[in-house]
Amino acid sequence: MADSYVINEWFFSLQGEGVRAGTPNLFLRFSGCNQTCSLESHGFDCDTEFVSGRKLTADEIIAELKQCAPECEWVILTGGEPALQLDEYLILKLKEAGYRLAIETNGSVELPEGLDWITVSPKVAEHAIRQRTADEVKYVRGYGQAIPKTVVQAEHKLISPAASGDSIDPKTLQWCIGLVQNNPEWRLSCQQHKFWSIR
Repeated sequence: MADSYVINEWFFSLQGEGVRAGTPNLFLRFSGCNQTCSLESHGFDCDTEFVSGRKLTADEIIAELKQCAPECEWVILTGGEPALQLDEYLILKLKEAGYRLAIETNGSVELPEGLDWITVSPKVAEHAIRQRTADEVKYVRGYGQAIPKTVVQAEHKLISPAASGDSIDPKTLQWCIGLVQNNPEWRLSCQQHKFWSIR
């Protein structure tokens, strides 16, 4: 059990991508990551600031979430890489507070039990993925990148076109559309919150 967790930010918004897109959620962003995503290494540059943060106990986290959006029942644990800090104690405390829990993880760390929705978005080689079961698996793809041969067992398989800031290169989008058309077990998922002009 951790005494505290380093949290970058928390906010209330709509989920912008994946199968749960359009649903209201509290976002709890953990500081820190074990990957460095760049155009050269992953085909896209990471556009999220998750280095800074402040230490909060589980009770302090819950108090901040309740104040942010008292009626919201879903919390999305994100980062950075939330699995570097998430433990069974925090899951238990959030559940006791009445929350349903979703997580967005790169899959490099096996997750504790008790999560209601798991999104694995791999940023490591397939053999290095430790979280091999999920509700959805989502790969970011740039122009020319092939459909993945994933080791993750998931009901939903998603391809997300690599974005540059708030825009998607039309050539990359068309490439990803073609991947999905030729591989019907996959579906397209864009970062719709950027089109909606929300965070």
